Amino acid sequence: MADEPLDLDSHRGMAAQKATDLRRALAEVETHARELRERQAEIEHHLLSFPAASWPEAAVKARYVMQLYAAGLPPDDTRHRDLIAAILEDFARLTERGGGNDG
Repeated sequence: MADEPLDLDSHRGMAAQKATDLRRALAEVETHARELRERQAEIEHHLLSFPAASWPEAAVKARYVMQLYAAGLPPDDTRHRDLIAAILEDFARLTERGGGNDG
């Protein structure tokens, strides 16, 4: 008798194989979602734990919060999406220039 693993998937019907593949994919998505939530909690803890030492650092925090807010907006709220995009562009432009470091 060989010690090779038995491929159970090849003995199942097509519907059962699809169901198994779907369960595996969902389990993978749930794992990634949990890891993402954990990573997000770490980042937020870091952002809360250390005060910004400059305007560019404060802009990083504000950019993060703006992106969280934008993610929760309904797709048809283009006015607020445009406003957020304009603010994020301002942050990027002013940070590149190095403007406003000392207040």
